[in-house]
Amino acid sequence: MRVDLRCYAIVDPEVAGGHELPDLCRMLAAGGATLVQLRDKLSDTRVMVDRARACKAALGKVPLLINDRIDVALAIGCEGVHIGWDDMAPVDARRLLGPDAIIGLTINSPQRADVTDLSLVDYAGIGGVYGTTSKQTKNGPIGIAGMARVIEALHRRKPGFLTCGIAGINAANAAPVIEAGADGVSVISALSMAKDPKAAAAELLRAVDAALSKRSKK
Repeated sequence: MRVDLRCYAIVDPEVAGGHELPDLCRMLAAGGATLVQLRDKLSDTRVMVDRARACKAALGKVPLLINDRIDVALAIGCEGVHIGWDDMAPVDARRLLGPDAIIGLTINSPQRADVTDLSLVDYAGIGGVYGTTSKQTKNGPIGIAGMARVIEALHRRKPGFLTCGIAGINAANAAPVIEAGADGVSVISALSMAKDPKAAAAELLRAVDAALSKRSKK
């Protein structure tokens, strides 16, 4: 499945701006979100499955990925998962989910890019690009230059491999992420905490599309 990373929204019950997640998903889809990930680090499994199922229904045709939890993705029959470096290995996730699932992997260094089997994953989430308050991280931001180095390492091995920038991204600072080579942006707070998530998603997508158009003309 070709993954559209341009406006990749992450929804999290801890960073939901007072919205129920299915309602938030509905607004983001209406605004043009191209992919949505449910990240839920606290809920019991049954609650998470029910919430994920409701989000999937609310998104309509927009693909839903589950952060970390392969079991939840299998339970609700969504499009795939996003896994971190210390989560289940991509080879095991692929074995469980099958050849058609979307599997994304967080990669934050050229060294990790060099040792990843890129035939097992569909895209890399790279970051954190900017500082973020929506996730506790052990490492500081790698910046635009750091992200560009990871993309370069990935493309050296697999030209055209899909990537998105993660962390601290909004409509105002998305363009440099795209100019540095990313295919899209992964965003939490700038969408979920916005007064109007639908409008925020539309604004972010416009900014990314403008940057992609500008890059394609170079």
